[in-house]
Amino acid sequence: MSTMDDPAGLAEAIADAVLAHPSVAGMDAGKLGTIATHLPGRRVSGVRVAEAGDRVEISVVLRLGARIPQQGEELRRLVRTIAGDVTVDVTVTDIVTADSPSTSDTARSGSKA
Repeated sequence: MSTMDDPAGLAEAIADAVLAHPSVAGMDAGKLGTIATHLPGRRVSGVRVAEAGDRVEISVVLRLGARIPQQGEELRRLVRTIAGDVTVDVTVTDIVTADSPSTSDTARSGSKA
C-alpha cells in the first residue's frame, strides 16, 4: 500500500514535510485537539486526513517574519505534492519568535496523546 492510499502514512508524510518548511515552527492540533489524524495508539497532531483523496487540514505555528498569505499558499502546494489534487485548508494558530516558544503542539507529530 502506498502512502497515498494509507491515511496514516499520508498524515505522517504531510506532517514531516510541513515541519521541514523553514517558516513552520511546529504543528498544532488546535485548542480542542481536533486537527489531528487519530491512529491506533497515537495521533498525528496538526494534520487531519480522513481518507486518501479527501480534504486535508493542517494547523501550524509560523516563525515571525513569515508572510502568512504567501506561506499558506506554499504549504498548500507542498501538501498537494504529497496528497494529490485535494483541497487543503491551512490554519495558522500562532506566530513565534526565537525567544518565545509557542504553547501549541510543537512536539513530533506522531506523539502519543
